[in-house]
Parts: sequence; structure tokens; C-alpha cells
Amino acid sequence: MIDTVTTHQAEEDIRNETVLVWVDGRLVPRAEASVSVFDSGFMLGDGVWEGLRLYDGRWAFLDDHMDRLFEAATAIDLDLARTREQIVAALEETRAANRMETDAHARLMVTRGVKSRPFQHPSLSRRGPTMVIIMEYSRPRLPRPIRLATVPHIRGLPMSQDPKLNSHSKLNCVLACIAAEKAGADEALMLDVHGFVNTTNACNFFIVRKGEVWTSTGDYCMNGITRGKVIDLCRANGIPVFEKNFSLVETYSAEEAFLTGTFGAQTPVASIDGRRIGTGELGPMTERLRELYKALVAA
Repeated sequence: MIDTVTTHQAEEDIRNETVLVWVDGRLVPRAEASVSVFDSGFMLGDGVWEGLRLYDGRWAFLDDHMDRLFEAATAIDLDLARTREQIVAALEETRAANRMETDAHARLMVTRGVKSRPFQHPSLSRRGPTMVIIMEYSRPRLPRPIRLATVPHIRGLPMSQDPKLNSHSKLNCVLACIAAEKAGADEALMLDVHGFVNTTNACNFFIVRKGEVWTSTGDYCMNGITRGKVIDLCRANGIPVFEKNFSLVETYSAEEAFLTGTFGAQTPVASIDGRRIGTGELGPMTERLRELYKALVAA
């Protein structure tokens, strides 16, 4: 059996069995939390979401997450029917009800709501939107760095499904992850439409070459908040950082590679397509950026 590790791997916590889930204004036990089978998210993946991380009683970069949520809702013409303040209040209500203070993760999801008939047209969503907040006690547990495999699935063009959207429609990323697992890796490294290295199925991707930090142009990847913070930290601390096109040839010979995301912050990469990256362990640049990021969160 393949020893698979995921970028969202966490310690088991028995408290998660009894968490309360916020469903359209009601706090319900996890085992009873549900939405209609006619919901647009269930039927079509029609919705947007945010993942947020709780540190010492505060949601990290909350304003950035709310900005991205409202921008995505505008892009898909989804009326959230709540103000920023009301959504933040719902987050806080859920946090307080579960007595969470730190090492917790929230997934905030909004769909176009319940449809009158089981078909695609948005006008059939007659009741909604549907909003759900799932919170878990979640301390990342990564027994080893991540192994990646390049897959044929790509992040598409903005005129089809803009990869910058944090949408519920994630089938291309799910298929990419399946392909990587079939190849004996943990997760997938996805290219852009031009064949340049882009992102993984779940996180943004960086490499380190000769003291420089490289990531994709951002044209075909999720506009990750942690990605942006890492770029800002590099610039503020004299670390050369470039958003650019680069190939697999350049990636294979990198000294380090790491992933960024709200859950795992900076996750080291051991290998890509069976080729060891650097020492195959956490590298000095990734470790430095981790410490800078921790300080930023604490501030």
C-alpha cells in the first residue's frame, strides 16, 4: 500500500466528532448537519468558499479572506445576502459555540441555494443562498515532505473556468489528485496552458534556485492569500522573489520546493516525478519563510 500524505493531513482530535456546524443561521451537531439534495452546490458545484485558520483567538488575514469571498461572489453573480460584518459574526458565533481558541480551521461555503427543479439554470435557485460553516480542531501533522507527480490535467483559461475562483467546482483538481496517486505520489503538480509549472491540485507552488524564490506568474492559479503573504515577506526581507514562467527542467534541479496554503502554511516537497528535490527534506529557505510567516501571523 502507498504511504500517502496529503497537504491537509492533521492530528486526530476526538473533539471533532461533536463540533457544531453553522447551517443558514442554525448551529447543529455535526451528525445532523445537512443541506437539501436540491441545493445548487450539491447538484452543480455552484458556489464559492473560503478556508480560514484560527491562531490565538483570531482569524488570520480575515479581511483578505472576506475580500476574496465577496469578489468571487460578484464574479459568479451570487448574492451573498449578508454583509461582511454578518458573515464575520457567524464565524465568531461558531467559534465561540465550539470553544475554539487556536489550531482550528474553518471552511465557509456559500451556494446559490435550493433549486425548484433539478436542472442547471440559475433562475431555478428559488431559495437561498445556502451558507455553511464547518469548523474543526486541526493541528497539521506532516510525517514527511510531500511527493508530487506531474499530471496531464491543467489549470484552464479564464474564459472557461477562471482558476482564480475558489469555486465548489473542483473536479479537475480531484482528477489531478487521483492521477498523482495512481503514479505513486501524494498530490499533483499541474501545468498551465502553455506547459509551464503552475500549481498543485490543492496549493500554490514555489521553488528555490540559487537563493531566489520562484512561483508562477499567477495567471492560471488560485490567488492564494498565503502565496501573496510569502511573496510580500520575501520582498520585505531582501529575499529575491519572482513571479515568472518556468519549466519542469528548471523545477527538477531546484534546491528546494514548497507549497503554500491556509491550512499548512509552508509545506516542503520531497520529490517531483521521482526526482528528489534538494535533500528531500525541509530546506533552509522554506524554514526561514516559515519563521517569518509565523511572526507575521503573531503580529
